[in-house]
Amino acid sequence: MKRVLVTGGSGFIGRQVWKPLHKRGFEIHATGRHPLADSPPGVVFHPVDLLDCASHQSLLERVKPDHLLHLAWYAEPGQYWDAPQNVAWLAATQSLVGAFCAAGGRRVVGAGTCAEYAWADGLLVEGRTAEKPASQYGETKLAAGQRAAAIVSAAGGSAAWGRIFSPYGPAEPPARLVPHVITRLLRGEPARCTKGLQVRDFLYSLDVADALVALLDSDVSGPVNIASGQSLSVGDLALRVATMLGRPDLLRLGEIAESSNNSAPMVVASVQRLSRELGWRPRHTLDEGLAGTIGWWRDHPLPVNHVT
Repeated sequence: MKRVLVTGGSGFIGRQVWKPLHKRGFEIHATGRHPLADSPPGVVFHPVDLLDCASHQSLLERVKPDHLLHLAWYAEPGQYWDAPQNVAWLAATQSLVGAFCAAGGRRVVGAGTCAEYAWADGLLVEGRTAEKPASQYGETKLAAGQRAAAIVSAAGGSAAWGRIFSPYGPAEPPARLVPHVITRLLRGEPARCTKGLQVRDFLYSLDVADALVALLDSDVSGPVNIASGQSLSVGDLALRVATMLGRPDLLRLGEIAESSNNSAPMVVASVQRLSRELGWRPRHTLDEGLAGTIGWWRDHPLPVNHVT
């Protein structure tokens, strides 16, 4: 049986990988801040500080996974773009991959980001679009993918780097766009947003997880965009959510300023590698994904005094 170690197993994307991993016959081990109550039977969580190299080396020596799905990173909304934690996670990733290979591991897939590209190009294509990050987050993710690939290649294994674009879905940090609009409107409160003119490429988190697992269970190597390939403005997405909730009257576009880290006019992926080399396409439409996300937040309301 294939044995995988998933880092960041209790995170926004990590919590969605269990079903596709189980369907593909993996024995699943995971690290995370805490075990998830709704994780499938048989998922073994290991309490370990991944930033402590000795701890993750000891874990890999015990578990001896042949696959590594590395999702853990610092991702505090509004803080992660130029946070010093990015450098720590770059070093931890290099150490983690080295320890994985030393323990006999053969296949690594990591969670990269569209921020590794130069956003001025609009449509972002693996191997063609310039890799010129404008943030420390993008720089360290790019370096992490390159170093991981070099380490695994030298050990005779293979590696791929899934560059995730604009994910949304259940359990997303509530300060981000989709949960912000949903939670405010569910409480009957105005949702203040930017003008939302930027065009982005949105993908439901369950599909993000499924694509990453498909990539893990393949021999495709190098950077692979994890995205829908469809363009939609931020404002139109917010309006779609508000309309589905029956409260477009509470949507306040243009009431807050744009973030300088996320103001590029267009960030949309080419998904040719994803569709042609992996044969993968999203399982959910945008409306299905938004409906699933709205349903999750109905079942998991924020505390009344929580500010989003």
